[in-house]
Formats: sequence, structure tokens, C-alpha cells
Amino acid sequence: MGDLRKPGSGINTNKLLYVFKILLLLAAAYTEQVHSKQYKVGDLDAWGIPTAANPHVYTTWSKKHDFKIGDSLLFLYPPSQDSVIQVREGSFKTCNLEDPILHMDDGNSLFNITSNGTFYFTSGEAGHCGKQQKLQISIGEGEDAASDGPSSSADVSSPSYQPAFGTIPSPSSAAPSLMSITSMAAVIIIAVFSACVCQFLAGFEL
Repeated sequence: MGDLRKPGSGINTNKLLYVFKILLLLAAAYTEQVHSKQYKVGDLDAWGIPTAANPHVYTTWSKKHDFKIGDSLLFLYPPSQDSVIQVREGSFKTCNLEDPILHMDDGNSLFNITSNGTFYFTSGEAGHCGKQQKLQISIGEGEDAASDGPSSSADVSSPSYQPAFGTIPSPSSAAPSLMSITSMAAVIIIAVFSACVCQFLAGFEL
């Protein structure tokens, strides 16, 4: 018996290939999110003045990690006693707290890394920077990312601790976020859907 399909009723292969490419791009984007990490600065209970026994704790900590775009830095501290500011290289070296690029003082400050470069942070409290409460991290080539203004952003929706500073949550300093888990599930769904599309196409081969 002949083929009963009408002329022109076949599947448009070019359109399906276009859809498949979009699915692959979405999968790649989700995969990048899966590998993003949130780092608790210093692996300490709180962002604060280093102890005399470990005065360079932030320098040592930053060298232990390979930060990349998509990662984030979590600064935990009593909001009534401390803060964190992003500054330029010159201000970082001289501990100049005036005219910061970014100022965060909610006690639970999340800084999202959105570009390559070198980022500089210090405490916003007078005298703390001079006592080595400051952090420098480099991503990619490590050029000064602050030269033309902020290229990363704080998560303004992150919850703040009350002025009476309580127990700090203690997740792993590089634990995948809930978004990462959700993204991983999305990658699996996209992969399954793509396999179904391929099987569907195979069933309509002329």
C-alpha cells in the first residue's frame, strides 16, 4: 500500500534542528549554573578582624580557591558591628574607605561574580582594614575589574540578620546552591526531551 501522507506533510527538518540547537544552548546555560559555587568568605564564623595567630587569613583563603564567573561570596558578620565594601585597588592598598564602589551592611551580604577581573573588599569600619580585614580575589586574567565601576552585584534580596547577632548558618563554603540543584534537574529534563525529539525524528524518516 502506498504512502498515505499528503505532499508537504512531512516534518520540517530544518526547524527541528533549530529547536534542537536551542535546547542544547539551554542545557549548556544550566550546566554552567550547576557548577557555580557559593563561598563563605574565609571559611570563618564571621567576616571580621583576623586574629594575631592568623593575620593573613583572607589572603591565604583566596589563594586556595579558583573563583569563576557565576560564583558568589558570602560575607557573614554582625550588622551592628561591621560591614563590607568593594573598593578600587588604590583604596585597597591604602585602606581608604571613602567613595566605595559598593557598600553592604545587612550582615548577610552576597556578592555575585559576573565578570573576569580582580575584586577588592575591605571592612567598612574605620581601622579594620589596617588590621588586615580585607580580601582580594582574581577571576580570569585578573585585571582590575573596578576601574570602570562595579561589574558585579550584591544580592539585595538576601535576608539580613537582626542587630542582635545570633548563630551563623554553617553550610559548606563551596556548597552548590538550591539553584544549582534545580539547574541539574533541568539539564536532565532537557536531555530526556532531546532524546525523545531524536526518536520522533527517526520515526518520520522518508
